[in-house]
Amino acid sequence: GKKPLRQRVVEELKHYYNGFHLLWTDTKVAARMVWRLLHGQVLTRRERRRLLRTCADLFRLVPFLVFVIVPFMEFLLPVFLKLFPEMLPSTFETESKKEEKQRKKLNAKLELAKFLRETIAEMARRNKAATG
Repeated sequence: GKKPLRQRVVEELKHYYNGFHLLWTDTKVAARMVWRLLHGQVLTRRERRRLLRTCADLFRLVPFLVFVIVPFMEFLLPVFLKLFPEMLPSTFETESKKEEKQRKKLNAKLELAKFLRETIAEMARRNKAATG
């Protein structure tokens, strides 16, 4: 069944609130990391990735805010997300989108592994033919 309009609107507002809250928390943590970098400390790989992700999210926030601030432009957001899937900051992604991304990455890895396995098998056959 389809949810009532009021419930869907409330869920969307909660989603945006949580997304902005997570982005604010990530920004505070990233600011501390930058402070540590400026004072000569070295970041771990995990911290470096988090800092880069947060910076990318802040840059993605600018076009996203246009959709939030301009009245009735949020109705065009699904169209732009279809055209530019990486436009949303990572804190605004839904679980289904995250799972879909993971599935696509896994399929790409499986295809690469299959290709490499076939290549190695072909090389082994050629070497066997050359020595035999």
